[in-house]
Amino acid sequence: MCRLFGFNSGAEPIHAEYWLVDAPDSMSVQGKRNPDGTGIGWFTADGQPQMDKEPMSAPKDSAFARDARKVDTDLLVSHVRMTLLPKNRMTGLGQDHLAVDTHPFLIKDRLMAHNGGFGDLAKVEEHLGDYMQYVHGHTDSERYAALVAKETDANGGDVGKGIAAAATWLSQNVPMYSLNCIVVADGQLWALRYPDQRSLHIVTRTLEPASGDEEASAGAGSATWEGTSSLATHRLTAGKLAKTVLVASERIDGQDDWRLLDPGELVHVDQNLQVASSIAVAEPPRNLHLPSEADPNDDSN
Repeated sequence: MCRLFGFNSGAEPIHAEYWLVDAPDSMSVQGKRNPDGTGIGWFTADGQPQMDKEPMSAPKDSAFARDARKVDTDLLVSHVRMTLLPKNRMTGLGQDHLAVDTHPFLIKDRLMAHNGGFGDLAKVEEHLGDYMQYVHGHTDSERYAALVAKETDANGGDVGKGIAAAATWLSQNVPMYSLNCIVVADGQLWALRYPDQRSLHIVTRTLEPASGDEEASAGAGSATWEGTSSLATHRLTAGKLAKTVLVASERIDGQDDWRLLDPGELVHVDQNLQVASSIAVAEPPRNLHLPSEADPNDDSN
């Protein structure tokens, strides 16, 4: 049910195309199994958030591959969606394929995508109060994003504390089965895995220049490198080596250096690519819903 991917490469914009469309288990490949929506959110060089999302599968969305190949960014989140038609078991709402319900969601210059589900949306909406103004669609996920915004404001703009507070409130007040999410903003990335029913992995990679393959880049004063890493040969346009921290529901490239986050673990990747980790939601869910299908990416499988 849905898949997440995001990265933070600090101050060095990189191409996203390998992980989005070319890798063995790219987001495009995952989109075949999650065909109800595809979205990419990223930030431009001047810090402006951008989104391109459609209520269709990644292989059918021509804009997805186009954006994947043209976008250079240091901060990105992507999501492929599968709905529970004709009625969502958790929310009780019918779920048509609509662009407004496709991830990511942009609230207060933060981009957020969610993998999971929770119910009793009327209770959530009452708790949101004035923050319902940021909700335009029908999903629990967008209400989760609005709740993160509310709790972030309540915690003086600390996004990590906002995510922890939002997830804690949901876990104790409504039936739920997963609150996995990725949030990106201001050169920073946050990712939460909670509880243990859906996978979320993290890895740090460095793309190194191949020797003797430097070419002058037109008017930019940078170089085009044929970069290699443990994942694959990959084209990188940059003035120096690029390091990036990746977070993904599935180990996109099949390498074994991905680390599965612990249940309740929140990771924060700052602009210097320093990774901080803590158990942000320690209590088990009060009303845990068990999904009928097994997670195909569980490490025990």
